[in-house]
Amino acid sequence: MKLKTIYICEKCSYQSSKWAGKCPECEAWNSFIEDVVSNEEAKKDRKQRAIKAPTPTRLSQAAQKFDRISTNISEFDRVLGGGIVEGSLVLLGGEPGIGKSTITLQLAANLTKDNKKVLLISGEESVDQIARRAKRLKIKTENLFLLNETLLEPILATLKSEKPDFVIIDSIQVISSTEVTGLQGGVTQVRACTEELMSFAKESGTPLLIISHVTKGGNLAGPKTLEHLVDTVLYLEGDRYQDLRLIRGVKNRFGATNEVGLFEMTSTGLKEVPDPTKAFLENRQEKPIGSCLTVTIEGSRPLIIEIQALTNKTHFGYPKRTTSGFDLNRLQLLIAVLQKHAKIDLGQHDVYVNVVGGLKVKDPAIDLAVCLAILSSHKKFPLPEKLVAFGELGLSGEVRKGFRYQDRLKATKQARLTVLPIKTLLHQVVSGLTKQ
Repeated sequence: MKLKTIYICEKCSYQSSKWAGKCPECEAWNSFIEDVVSNEEAKKDRKQRAIKAPTPTRLSQAAQKFDRISTNISEFDRVLGGGIVEGSLVLLGGEPGIGKSTITLQLAANLTKDNKKVLLISGEESVDQIARRAKRLKIKTENLFLLNETLLEPILATLKSEKPDFVIIDSIQVISSTEVTGLQGGVTQVRACTEELMSFAKESGTPLLIISHVTKGGNLAGPKTLEHLVDTVLYLEGDRYQDLRLIRGVKNRFGATNEVGLFEMTSTGLKEVPDPTKAFLENRQEKPIGSCLTVTIEGSRPLIIEIQALTNKTHFGYPKRTTSGFDLNRLQLLIAVLQKHAKIDLGQHDVYVNVVGGLKVKDPAIDLAVCLAILSSHKKFPLPEKLVAFGELGLSGEVRKGFRYQDRLKATKQARLTVLPIKTLLHQVVSGLTKQ
C-alpha cells in the first residue's frame, strides 16, 4: 500500500502537498496539520462504484411552469420575479445591522396570513429575543414557529418532522455539521450545510431562505462562497444611519436579475416606498448650488435622484477627491475630462460628490449630472431647479445617450421636470457655466 502525505488546513480544510505557514484559501496562519492518505484505496473505491447512466429528459416533456408563493410585499415580490418559487433556496445577504432579521420576520408574518406554516430557525438569537422583536413590530400569529439551533443534523430532523411550508435560517454562518471538519463559519462548513439544505429543499419542495452576513472581504463568511449553490441571491443595501433600504437581486434562476425593491426603515419595521422619486428629492433646497437631478436605471425602474458636488480650494499640495455612492475612479476620470475639454482648472481644488439618499449608483449615464454639479459648485452658480441631466461622457468630451434613453425621458416627463437634448445640453448649460 502506497501512502501519501498531505497537509490540511484546520479552518477551511484546504489540502496542500507541502506545508505552508499561511493558508492560500482562508489566509489563516499556522493552520496546516499533517495527514496520510492511501492512493490505492481511493482508486479502488472509485472502481467499485456502480456507474448508472442517467436518462435525459426531452425539453418538451419538462415542466416549464412553477408555482410561486406571494410574500404580500410587492417590493419583495418584484425582486423575486413574482414571488417565492416552491423548492427554491434564496440567499439574503447584507451587512450586520442593516435589517435582514427584521425584513425576514415581517416576511414570515405575511406568509402566515395565507395559512402557511413558517419555521424560523435562528442560531444567533434566542426565542425570547425574536419574540421581543415581533412584539416591537406588532406581529401576532399562531402559524409562526421559532427554533434556536446551530447544528445541521437536528435542524434537518426538525424540518422532516414538522414539514413547514416555508423555512428561514438566520444565519448560515453559525450553522455547522458534526460530519464536516472545519471551524463554524468557515468555507467548508458553510458550503456543506448549504448543500444539505439545498437537497432538502429540492426533495421536499419546501422553499428556504437563508441569511448570510457580508464581511469586509466578502469571501470567507460572505455570500460570495454560496452564490453558485443557491437559486436566488438578494442583497439588502443601504446606510444604517439613514432610513432608505434597497433589496437588489443579483442572481435569479426564476426571473430577471438586478431588480430592486425600495423600503424605509421605521420603528415598526421596513415599509415599502411607493414613490421613490419623492423619497429621493424630499427636502431639496430651492436653487441649490452644486446640485443636479438625474435619472438612473435600477432593475426595470427608472429613479430620479439628486447628485451633489462640492469644490473647495485645497490647503495641501495634493487635492482630495471623495465620493459617497459614486465610484471614486470614475470621478477622477470625469475631472480629467472637465479639465481637458471644459477648461476648468480643478488641480488646486478638493472635489466631493454625494448621491443623496444613501444610494450606491454605478450607472455611467449619470456622468453628465456629476459634471454639471461640479461645475455649478466651482462657479457658484445654481442650475435650473427642474433640470434633469443624464448621459455618459467619453474621454474625447462627447456625450452619449446611454442605455434605455427613452425610459429615462418618460420618467422625467412624468415627474414634470425639464430635460434638454443631449446635442445642445453642453452648449446651453456647460458653456454658460464656464463663462461665469
